[in-house]
Amino acid sequence: MKILFATPECAPYVKTGGLGDVSAALPATLAALGHDVHLLMPAYQDMKVEGEIGAGVDLPPYAQWPAAQLVPVKLDSGVTLLLLACPQLYQRPGGPYVDAGGRDYDDNAMRFGMLARVAALLGTVHSPLPDWIADVVHANDWPCGLAPLYLAHARVLAPHERTASSVITIHNLAFQGVFPMAAGDVLGVPYYWRGMDGVEFWGQLSMLKAGLQFADAITTVSPSYAREIQTQAHGVGFDGILRARSDRLRGILNGIDTTMWDPAQDPLLPAHFSRGDLKGKAACKAALQARVGLPANKGAMLLAMVSRLTPQKGVDLVLGALPRILASGAQLVILGSGEPGLQQALRDAAQKHPKQVSVTLAFDESLAHLIEAGADAFLMPSRFEPCGLNQMYSQAYGTPPIVAPVGGLLDSVTDASADAARGTGFVMTGCDAAGLDDALTRALRAWREPARWRRIQANGMDRHFGWEDSARQYLAVYEQAALVAAGSPLPATGISPP
Repeated sequence: MKILFATPECAPYVKTGGLGDVSAALPATLAALGHDVHLLMPAYQDMKVEGEIGAGVDLPPYAQWPAAQLVPVKLDSGVTLLLLACPQLYQRPGGPYVDAGGRDYDDNAMRFGMLARVAALLGTVHSPLPDWIADVVHANDWPCGLAPLYLAHARVLAPHERTASSVITIHNLAFQGVFPMAAGDVLGVPYYWRGMDGVEFWGQLSMLKAGLQFADAITTVSPSYAREIQTQAHGVGFDGILRARSDRLRGILNGIDTTMWDPAQDPLLPAHFSRGDLKGKAACKAALQARVGLPANKGAMLLAMVSRLTPQKGVDLVLGALPRILASGAQLVILGSGEPGLQQALRDAAQKHPKQVSVTLAFDESLAHLIEAGADAFLMPSRFEPCGLNQMYSQAYGTPPIVAPVGGLLDSVTDASADAARGTGFVMTGCDAAGLDDALTRALRAWREPARWRRIQANGMDRHFGWEDSARQYLAVYEQAALVAAGSPLPATGISPP
């Protein structure tokens, strides 16, 4: 199968969250299963790419859109990386979505509309690549949300021509790509698809809604999140659409790169360990305490958090639980960055309690690995969590996670209090202060029982969170999408031009 994976970010080149990790691991796994995978992403400023770089291919001109090229790079994984080279749109300081000051780029509609249009073009007979047309275009999140619409429009205009099926994956429904409806003129959105049954969302144009309305199949990153987003509480205004499309919606739990995240061979660790020999974990704990400036106290339970510092991640709940943590004699290490108010509150806590609290307001890959290996337990009290990866890393590293009962956390952590034989962590009773306090109490009690704690660690390290099973589930979705696309030239909504 020829698969085009369209994404705004991919580790290690550009990463702001879990999407970057998924974009690296899932295409590589699909390629390892024997499929022809091309990954399309913008060529951002200062990207360093290693591989066999081919000659750029000029893209055909379209309306007032800037000139651009596709630059193919053959990666060691077997994936062909297609860099969308358009200096006018992508060669600038800052991140993929925001400028150096943290503000959204004014032309994000054009920047990601172009990404989606090129993705769709690669799924038609007008593909700029010689002898390569995608069988399926897999669009990811709102920046690629218009790709299913463009493919649907291509089917309407030329129903007898070969056109790829489309899949969109929701990594976080809260980010919806909303722009003024007038952007539809530049983006080439047909006027008859600009109503509430098309791209319109409260009078504006939503790129994510376009994807949900016009894709042949919809996936999200965990089964529980797939159920949650069909409710008013978690649907962020899109629950009605998702309920109406429920026959096309499937939750597939993300995986992790088990070669990069393996405590038995992780090059970023000072000592290695495994399920059968945990001695190295104690050495990692001592190294972590030394690195972040905490006393080397073996008798203190070391709690950790690596996260964006936002209310969604429950950082305020951790701050509220701090007196409980301090009173127990535990230590707390936090790595991340985010909202200024939360950053300052954490900084103040570290200054006030330097022997028990350490905060690093940045992102450091090596420190993140050392935290997973050296901590005793990992905190993820998120108010919502589409999937989450750190709870999987933690279990692989013998660090039982303390998690909220939402999304992928619920799908990947077995509560040790409810299931003593198979428990891998501690699931909160609710996404609130009382739920976190209860889970902390249970975790502290279990940690003081070494035999019980080792059993919980072993259970977590026995779990397999690799991508192979999830990749096969995606292949089944691609096949389903192909059947839907073959059944009718009209878009999934059934909206046809007058």
